[in-house]
Amino acid sequence: MPGSTLRTRFSRSDALTERPDFALVGILRVPQLQTSPGRAIVRRIGYALIALALVVLVVYLDRDGYSDAQDNELSLLDCLYYATVSLSTTGYGDITPITPQARLVNVLVITPLRIFFLIILVGTTLSALTESSRQTFRIQRWRHRVRNHTVVVGYGTKGRTAVEAMLGDGAAPSDIVVVDTDPVVLDAASGQGLVTVQGSATKSDVLRLAGVPHCDSIVVAANRDDTAVLVTLTARELAPAAKIVVAIRESENTHLLRQSGADTVVISSETAGRLLGAATITPNVVEMIEDLLTPEEGFAIAEREVEPGEVGGSPRHLPDIVLGVERNGRLLRVGSPEVEAVEAGDRLLYLRRVSD
Repeated sequence: MPGSTLRTRFSRSDALTERPDFALVGILRVPQLQTSPGRAIVRRIGYALIALALVVLVVYLDRDGYSDAQDNELSLLDCLYYATVSLSTTGYGDITPITPQARLVNVLVITPLRIFFLIILVGTTLSALTESSRQTFRIQRWRHRVRNHTVVVGYGTKGRTAVEAMLGDGAAPSDIVVVDTDPVVLDAASGQGLVTVQGSATKSDVLRLAGVPHCDSIVVAANRDDTAVLVTLTARELAPAAKIVVAIRESENTHLLRQSGADTVVISSETAGRLLGAATITPNVVEMIEDLLTPEEGFAIAEREVEPGEVGGSPRHLPDIVLGVERNGRLLRVGSPEVEAVEAGDRLLYLRRVSD
């Protein structure tokens, strides 16, 4: 029961299978191969030629219903000529349908094909060209404006949950950049409104593209500890002032991450093991911890500055339940002799009631 609480809160699954297809746009994304604008134009020209050939065939089969300026019987070349000027809406008028049957075919077949021809040859060709230009402009504008954002390396279970927690705490999707090598998970991240960068975060060029030199914090949620060490080293070199939080599997690698420049190291396997052990004795404690880690409801751990009227008082006597005090970059737990009284400039870590 407790173990399923956090998973249920993060799933955000409100009967998606019962929604109409149009309501799933942005939630369900089917990956598609990206082609160059030139290749897209060639493909559309092929469609246009097929439409042209179909009109030539229709006119040739019904050539007795057409007449040219000299009242001659239409040849295959005449049919090709008529189809070309008709689909391009040129219409010189030297070849015209004269029988009711030919005119009906023009209305029902050739006119829709003319519209189809113009759409695929003109409309989609311009779209293929302008979409590439628009995307290039958006990338250029974003790279010039992105500042003080958060870069999440790895969008697996840990990375995705970290993003959900940040969004639940009020972070804007535009302030989060996801870096991963898997295009499928990047499609999912893009569906959440996140900026995505495809590539290995162990390469400095990829991290630069994600704006790491200008970011405020970095979350490293790699699948391997050695990868996490290399990413942390590269990120710290590019962003000396950024806050780097890293998740690893084995505690023996903690010192490597600290030496690499990580500010906070979360040991995922040992943390999960402690929760599993605690659940066998005090399952309510596990449920309370899940509650604290879930920002959407119940209780949450928050941080705030000390107010002027609180300076000099004991953190135990404040209206909020204070868990610790951050002073000069150090976290001091309530109960230690150093925090018998709060000082100006301190920051309090306290329990906050989340409105349902």
